[in-house]
Amino acid sequence: MKQTMKKYVIDTSAIIEKIPSVKIKEKKITEGEIIIPHAVVAELESQANRGKEIGLIGLDEIQEIRDLCNKKLTLTFLGERPSEHQIRHAKSGEIDAYIREIATENEAILITADLVQAKSGKALGLEVDYISIVKFQEELSLGKYLDDKTMSLHLKEDNYIMAKRGGPGNWNLEQVNKTKLTTDEMQGYAQEIIEKTKLDKKSYVEISKRYTTVVQYKNLRIVIVKPPISNGWEITVVHPLTKLNLEDYKIPEDLAERIEHQARGIIICGETGSGKTTLAQAIAEWYVNDNRVVKTVESPRDLQLPSSVTQYSKNFAGEGEIHDILFLSRPDNILFDEMRSTPDFTLYTDLRLAGANMIGVLHAAQAIDAVQRFISRLDTGMIPSVVDTIIFMEAGNIEKVLTLKMMVKVPSGMTESDLARPVIEVRDYQSNKLDYEIYSYGEQTVVIPVSETTKKSGAMKLAENEIIKYFSRYDPNVTAEVVSSSKAVVYIPEDKIAKVIGSGGKNIEKCEKDLGISIDVRELKIEKNNIKYSLQEDNKNLVFFSEPGRTLDIYANGKFITTAITSKKGEIKINKKSLQGRDILKVLNKKKGKIEVRA
Repeated sequence: MKQTMKKYVIDTSAIIEKIPSVKIKEKKITEGEIIIPHAVVAELESQANRGKEIGLIGLDEIQEIRDLCNKKLTLTFLGERPSEHQIRHAKSGEIDAYIREIATENEAILITADLVQAKSGKALGLEVDYISIVKFQEELSLGKYLDDKTMSLHLKEDNYIMAKRGGPGNWNLEQVNKTKLTTDEMQGYAQEIIEKTKLDKKSYVEISKRYTTVVQYKNLRIVIVKPPISNGWEITVVHPLTKLNLEDYKIPEDLAERIEHQARGIIICGETGSGKTTLAQAIAEWYVNDNRVVKTVESPRDLQLPSSVTQYSKNFAGEGEIHDILFLSRPDNILFDEMRSTPDFTLYTDLRLAGANMIGVLHAAQAIDAVQRFISRLDTGMIPSVVDTIIFMEAGNIEKVLTLKMMVKVPSGMTESDLARPVIEVRDYQSNKLDYEIYSYGEQTVVIPVSETTKKSGAMKLAENEIIKYFSRYDPNVTAEVVSSSKAVVYIPEDKIAKVIGSGGKNIEKCEKDLGISIDVRELKIEKNNIKYSLQEDNKNLVFFSEPGRTLDIYANGKFITTAITSKKGEIKINKKSLQGRDILKVLNKKKGKIEVRA
């Protein structure tokens, strides 16, 4: 009696993973009939037409199976072509069910790499050959060009492979192969990248469109672009070189304190390859080590962070979905890498205004350009509430730090007091020098650079000395600045301002007549120093002890808490249940909590 010929029905997952050709080459299938349902071909064709690499991989596998077949091993296509609706709903099981029907009708062995398909087939009484995919052990073939000095690889059809080697701000572009790349070689690299990404549980296909694919393969960010978007196949592999701690940047103590505890709306900006993401990563790791809950929003997810940090992808969730997740999961700090489009800025703004501590990363040629990108998307008056610190990176170093503050004043260069308006002052953090002013001028919002103060003439210096001498009767600490031939600014301690102005402005009017110049009186800010104190806690209060009758400012981790005057006994009592008391206790309970008293 003639032995019945074995039949094998191959599903889509097995085709994509190239299981049939491997089994034939390894002599595990030597004779019989291989059946590929038309539904499988249709699904692969649909994916290929949508520009997805897996569709092309699957169609290539079918061609290889045909080439491997012989007289003892035949290839047959069975079944009807599925409808567009069935193809569109393939993930819900429409096509898998159709494949199982063909296996049942032909009493064939179902070969699959899909666990759900395998379990469904066994439940229906089918003989199933389930192949659990083993993760690739070898690296990408392009990995041989990546060393500890290679920042990125650049592959272009009909060109050599070029490697950008060096470091931020100091790199060279070098040729690393001997022959120009053909279209087939480029497609082969692209297919390999997609295949190995799908088999690695820590790798993702972040974006898969008709002509573009963005992949995060382990620590490599890979961008694949094909015609007609580009004039030839192109692959870019971005390779992170260094991973730094916040301490490695040798940041001044006051700036480190601001980044770690005070700043709540940070923007890190710079040009491509300037080290923006590396710094953001270092700050995020510092937050994690400070026992904070940290989450990121990325596209693609290329930050190398501890496993405790949840990394969300913008490509797999809408703006509203990520917004809801972040609010409901209550993170202490959120890192947004990178902000490109208006929805990104809207999400950052919404989270920041809701009280979240944010770090945003964006491209900018200068530090002030980061503010410019918010101006077109946000009411000007809201900007300081959203962004309080801008860090500009260049060649891997912190080149400049700007701070933003809103105040009502006469813009620099204007002299008339009735031109006062809300102005955003943009200052250099280290020198406190005013770099820019942002304000409304007519119907436009303008960003005006504030030029450095030119050398004053002898007459202006003489006038300043006379004004200081005149106002020193009110306070010896008074200072003055002549800003034009008709106007001067007098700086005087806050508690003396009312006396200088007088009832209904009578005193200041007399001063202006005496001096023959318009006077603008402003507060003289005297920097306070930390003083020694002792702190005790009873059942109800936190009690600070210092010298009697002193006005003291209390800070917790650099944040202003309250101003109070010590009693005759030198005491300041703060109720533990008050808002100020709770803020102080919260800091005291931290390992690195710091309470300061200034006078």
